[in-house]
Amino acid sequence: MDEEQKLLRFRAADGFLVSGLLTTSGSENREAMLKTPVLLQIHGLLGHFLARGTPRLLPQALLDRGFNSLSINTRLASGGQIIGQGIFDDTIHDLDASVELLVEEGFENIFVHGYSLGASMVLYWAANREDSPAKGLALEGAAFSLPDSRKKRWARYGSSPTYNEVYEQAKALLGIDPRKASNDEVFAVYQSAGPSRQPTDSEIYTYKTWWFMLGPEAHNAMSHRQIAKVQVPMLLMRGEHDELVEEWEPEALAKIARDAGKVSVRVRQIRGAGHDCMENADEMLGELVGMMSGPTGSS
Repeated sequence: MDEEQKLLRFRAADGFLVSGLLTTSGSENREAMLKTPVLLQIHGLLGHFLARGTPRLLPQALLDRGFNSLSINTRLASGGQIIGQGIFDDTIHDLDASVELLVEEGFENIFVHGYSLGASMVLYWAANREDSPAKGLALEGAAFSLPDSRKKRWARYGSSPTYNEVYEQAKALLGIDPRKASNDEVFAVYQSAGPSRQPTDSEIYTYKTWWFMLGPEAHNAMSHRQIAKVQVPMLLMRGEHDELVEEWEPEALAKIARDAGKVSVRVRQIRGAGHDCMENADEMLGELVGMMSGPTGSS
């Protein structure tokens, strides 16, 4: 299939420079191309151009099946939580700018996909954008609550410092209004992602980025607080062997949505996959294509 790839840079409302890759069919029939569904893809912690699996492989896989995509790097990509620009709440501006770009380009059928951390960003955005033109959300590896999930994982591995110790340090440094705090520092947490003190089992943040993404008052990163407000159909996908998101979590999120009257919610376990559902690409893509090809049904 002929294709066209464009590297884009555009500004969010607060001035942050978003980067993205727009992948479309190279067809001369632009009208038909713009009617073809386009998937706005939101990454996990590393960003699209550094990560393996879903963030890197999905655009081409979608194109091979006849769908367009825009993969963006938000302010939380590429170490945003380390250099201080990655404030979770502010990613809403990055998604706004991306959807506006697609609308200005003329795309008529916009869907949004969030992977891991990106699923939490997408839910927060969608919960606060009832007038969005998005026709559906695909949430891959969505945690019930990012802060609760991380707190549990740190406790399991015996992190140093502990979750509560980081919270106390953050409160002391950031003061009564963390959003306006001028002070911030980088810190490391050892044995937070695994049982050793090796770099692969450790994490790095600034106190401010941690506060808004993982702290106990980071309500916007708690998907169970957001999902009832979402107004569009949703597909929740979890790899059968996901080591980060437990089996009950997508079902619990779906129940909250359904209890709020959102009947178009599907939950799908992707066989043989871990946190990255592209480990079983055919099944994962089948679910995405099904969502974008017609209305998302209830399950």
